Amino acid sequence: MGRRGVLGDRLLAAATGGAMALVGAALLLVLGTVLVRGAPVLRPSFVFGAPGADPADGGLLGVIVGTVACTVLMTVACVPVGVTTAVWLSEYAPRTSRLAAVVRGAIRNLAGVPSIVFGLFGLGFFVLFLGGRLDALLHPHAITPVFARPAMIWSSLTLAVLTLPVVVVTTEEALRAVPRDVREGAHALGATKLQVVLRVVLPHARSGVLTGVILAVSRGAGEVAPLLFTGVVGFQARIPTDARDGFMHLGNHVYVLATQAPDVDRAQPALFGTVLLLLLLTFSLNLAAILLRRRGHGANA
Repeated sequence: MGRRGVLGDRLLAAATGGAMALVGAALLLVLGTVLVRGAPVLRPSFVFGAPGADPADGGLLGVIVGTVACTVLMTVACVPVGVTTAVWLSEYAPRTSRLAAVVRGAIRNLAGVPSIVFGLFGLGFFVLFLGGRLDALLHPHAITPVFARPAMIWSSLTLAVLTLPVVVVTTEEALRAVPRDVREGAHALGATKLQVVLRVVLPHARSGVLTGVILAVSRGAGEVAPLLFTGVVGFQARIPTDARDGFMHLGNHVYVLATQAPDVDRAQPALFGTVLLLLLLTFSLNLAAILLRRRGHGANA
């Protein structure tokens, strides 16, 4: 290698190192600001108290319960469909199948749709169309809508559609990474196709599957735009107990504190505390994904 090659390598290393330093500095600046201004607010009364009329007073128990409940419902709706679709694409669909190509193209396009569009889709399809049909079928004499109104269940289903591409793509890649010799060995022992998928392929790919699931959950937990049309509310005095009702969400609560609090300046400590709590939730999910990936690789080694 000549001097130009060595110089080029050094310049490339310096450029990439500088870019990493800028990204790291920006991340530390953001996290440091949120941590310094938000940590003093995270008292038990602020986090676990009942919500008050003034959002600056804290009381995030109902907000946390609504966020967790919506995320759990989203996961229950998204994961089975996403994993099943990935298994079909990887194990059952022929490589030259036009239907598989259409499904993959639809998933790629779905991943590029802005989240606000998912909110409009959820409002039109889940709330008005599906909810209206359920009301006409189950509650034809109800004075007020039971299902045809923004609710937690519709927000969860909307987020499930939004995060579906993440689960499908990561699961399919994890399944394709399983060596073909493992499949052929199981078939040689007399296992059926379904037995090979359930007892051989999926256990070998569990780290990648779980990582994709948790990353999808992490993304869904931080989304706000789709919820604005499908069920989130700015204030709710009680903790949500019915999936057909509205709910409070940490992401939307940040928006409320920043724009709709009676005294925005007084609400800033609560704002940073809520942001810190949301970041802790998101980082915890990502950390769980990393640990599951390492544990899965260790078990497969």
